[in-house]
Amino acid sequence: MASKVALITGGAKGIGRAVALDLAAAGRDIALCYRASEREAAETVALIQKHGRRALAQRCDVSDPAAAAAFAEKVEREFGPVEALINCAGPYHRVNILEETPTGWAEMFAHNLHAVFYMSKALAPAMKARKAGRIVSFSMANADQMVAQTEVTAHYIAKAGVLILTRTLAKALAPHGVTVNAVSPGFINSGSAPEAELAAMAKKIPAGYIGELKDAVSAVRFLLSDEARYITGTNIHLSGGWGI
Repeated sequence: MASKVALITGGAKGIGRAVALDLAAAGRDIALCYRASEREAAETVALIQKHGRRALAQRCDVSDPAAAAAFAEKVEREFGPVEALINCAGPYHRVNILEETPTGWAEMFAHNLHAVFYMSKALAPAMKARKAGRIVSFSMANADQMVAQTEVTAHYIAKAGVLILTRTLAKALAPHGVTVNAVSPGFINSGSAPEAELAAMAKKIPAGYIGELKDAVSAVRFLLSDEARYITGTNIHLSGGWGI
């Protein structure tokens, strides 16, 4: 992986950080963006640099198409060609569908779905020209089931949209040597949920336990590898059997 560059949205903490550190350890330079986690982003940069790799962290709202394009251009100008785009950004809020506001509704789509499109569109031309590239986006386990979700409705619909967008981009970019895939986590202990809540959820997971960051990292690592060169348009359920 020497001299390769990965761009990770939402890379300051959680799954994004774990993926960034794994790829840095394997020899990639890392560019990440964040919206609010400035302290965590600085910590992530320091950890990447300990691996001897270049690191760039920038506050950027990639739900703004102009900002997304500018960030992609900056990374390729300063670091070189982006070989891997990992779309990890994906905030959510819990609110009953009948109490959701127009602003909250729009934000869920902007940050979870539109941002994936804008970043992919920004980097696709260069990937096409090089006849090489990997795009991995995060959806959520059971988004492909299209069941009722009264408390996270907009987020859920947006994540279902990520799966459709993934397959569409995969078909459009396959002739150009670029693969596009999705990873759909269920319950992963990323440090954001209380331990007691996770322990209670484990009883509802067929595998009997909560996933770890290393599980998400392994899925991304595989999809970026040469072994996955013929895999595109797929969705990896990362849930221990929950949501299928």
